[in-house]
Amino acid sequence: MKLKVAKISPGARIPEYKHKGDAGMDLCNSGDDIVLGPGERTLVPTGIKIAIPAGYEVQVRPRSGMAIKKGITVLNTPGTIDSAYRGEVKVIVFNASRDEVLIKKDERIAQMVLNKFEEIEWEECDELDDTERGAGGFGSTGSGAL
Repeated sequence: MKLKVAKISPGARIPEYKHKGDAGMDLCNSGDDIVLGPGERTLVPTGIKIAIPAGYEVQVRPRSGMAIKKGITVLNTPGTIDSAYRGEVKVIVFNASRDEVLIKKDERIAQMVLNKFEEIEWEECDELDDTERGAGGFGSTGSGAL
């Protein structure tokens, strides 16, 4: 599948798979270096716009390397980019560490995954069919119910 991508800032990097079989493509900081204090969050520009086909979304997810090495995560995980959106792709990052963190220009900050989805139509009813699990949840299949 081919998606259209437009670079809107000089030096912006088009997302790419790093290894054959990867689900996610890296998104990079196209802006200046960013210093994030402990518990701070910011919006990081990628310098790209993308055209997502109808029936698809792009999910923006944290990179495991950023999480373990720097304590950086994506706040609205996964973030969804809808097919009708044509603005710049930006990523909300959060410093969950106890230290100040530097995010350099061109550094890989998150990953994006293209997903197909189905539009649903609700059918209102008075009762739902019964299942073995029923209304059990929040640990009900583990060692003890909450």
